[in-house]
Amino acid sequence: MYNHILLASDGSHHALRATEEAIILAKMANAKVTVVYVVDHDQSKSDVLHNSDTHDIDLKRKQQLYRTEAMLQDADVQYAAVVLHGEPGPAIIEYANEQPVDLLIIGSRGLNKMQEMVLGSVSHKVAKRVKCPVLIVK
Repeated sequence: MYNHILLASDGSHHALRATEEAIILAKMANAKVTVVYVVDHDQSKSDVLHNSDTHDIDLKRKQQLYRTEAMLQDADVQYAAVVLHGEPGPAIIEYANEQPVDLLIIGSRGLNKMQEMVLGSVSHKVAKRVKCPVLIVK
């Protein structure tokens, strides 16, 4: 069964639905969940240009994961959160392929609508390139 579940989250509606599925599977298998959140370089540049206070930037990023972490805590699921930097798809792929992950769970759509339209969805890129099984949640 699953011992280590990797949950990719950006705080979007689909990511929260993916969190619900991660909770169900983690509870069934008594698995540990690692939540990964990727700080996109383009978003990071924009944040720095529009916010003079780095505390505000950190707070905004923590808020993206607040509901995901609250759901995991409320369900009493063992988890850890990891913040990655870079382009979301490749960052998630690299992390998943370097870790002993049994299953990756990701929402079918995220917060970055422009990237989905132009380049294809992050979930599609991830599913094609990670070595572990992937559950894409709609």
